Amino acid sequence: AFPRSPLGNIGEGETMNPIIQEEDWQRFVVKPEVTIAEALPILEKNPVDILLLCQKDRQLMGTLSSKDIRQGVLSGVSFNEPCAEVADQNPITANPKISYSEAEAIMDNGRDPSANYLPLVDTEGRVVNLLSRYNQFQHKVDALSAVIMAGGFGKRLGDLTKELPKPLLPVAGRPIIERTLLQLRDIGIRQFYITTHYLTEKIKAHFGDGSSFGVAIEYIEEDQPLGTAGALGLIKNPSKPFLVINGDIITKLDFHELWAFHREQKATLTIAVRPYDYEIPYGVIETDKTYLRAIREKPNFTCLVNAGIYIVNPSALSSLPKQEPLDMTDLMETLLDHRLPVATFPMIEYWLDIGLEADYLKAKQDFKENHS
Repeated sequence: AFPRSPLGNIGEGETMNPIIQEEDWQRFVVKPEVTIAEALPILEKNPVDILLLCQKDRQLMGTLSSKDIRQGVLSGVSFNEPCAEVADQNPITANPKISYSEAEAIMDNGRDPSANYLPLVDTEGRVVNLLSRYNQFQHKVDALSAVIMAGGFGKRLGDLTKELPKPLLPVAGRPIIERTLLQLRDIGIRQFYITTHYLTEKIKAHFGDGSSFGVAIEYIEEDQPLGTAGALGLIKNPSKPFLVINGDIITKLDFHELWAFHREQKATLTIAVRPYDYEIPYGVIETDKTYLRAIREKPNFTCLVNAGIYIVNPSALSSLPKQEPLDMTDLMETLLDHRLPVATFPMIEYWLDIGLEADYLKAKQDFKENHS
C-alpha cells in the first residue's frame, strides 16, 4: 500500500513534529495474538500500510504490513494464525527527537527502501508516535493498458442476464464493469480494451469510445469465444503491458502493489492468487506402509486459486495464434515450457467473482453495508 500522510516541510536539523496525533496512531495498534483475519480489516481502513503490534504499556513487539501478510500467504500461513506469525518482529525504529533528514535516511536505507513509516519508541521500547510520508518509489500505472474481459454469457445467473450482459449488472447503482473501469482510471490507466461477444451493443452503448469516462476504449469483438489469452491475441501491435481482469469481478485489490510486484519479479506474466480454505469431510489416514501412523479428523487445508487478474507483458503474446481459443492457463504453460518467469501475487483484499445469483446478491449486500 502507499501511505498518504506526508512528513511536511521541515528544515534539515529540525526536530520532526508529530505526524499522526496520539489519538489517531493508537488505532494502528493491535495485540500480537490477534489473528491475521482480524487484523486485515483494521489494516485496510488505515491511511498507512502498517499495524503496530504492542503488548500492554505500548511495548512494541513488531510491525505488520500488507507485504508481510502476502509473504505469509505464499508460505502457506493460515489467516487463523496470530498476526505475530508473519509480522516483522525486529522493525526499524527511531528516537522520538529524530530530525527530518535522519528519518529520511533511515527509511531510504533500511531493509525495505520503499518503506513509508517509522515507529518512534522511547528508551523503554514503548511507542511514542508513528511517522509516515508519501511514497517516493511508487510505480506509475500509466505504463499499463487494461483489458476487461466482458464476453461471457452469464448463463448461471439465469433470467438476470437474458437481456443484460453480466458485466452491466448493477451493484449499488453502478454496473460491475463500470466499477472496475473507474477504479483503474483513478490509478492512472487511460487506455482500455473491452472484449465482447454476448450482447456487445449494450456494452458499447454504455461506454461508447470512453471519452465521457475520461479514458479511451477499443472493443475486441469475438465472433466466437476465444478465452482470455485468445482475445489478447487480437490486440494489434501492443506496446504496453496489460492489466487483464475478468469483467465479473469486484475487488479492492491494490493495483499499485500488483504492478510493483510484477516489475520487481521481472515477470513475463503475473497472476493474482487467493488463499482458499477447504475442509476434507472425512478422517484422513496417514500410514507407514501397512500400519496406521496418524489420523486427522476433518482437516482443513489452504491452497492458492486463480483470482482472474493478471499483468501480461507484450512479449508473452508474440506467439499467440490468431482467432483461436486459448485460455490463460494455456498461455502460462507455454511460458513455463519456454522457461519464462510467471509470478504469483497473493491477494489479501476484498474479492468477489460473480458467477452465481448468490454471489450477485452478496455483492449488493456487501456494498449496501459499506455504502460504496
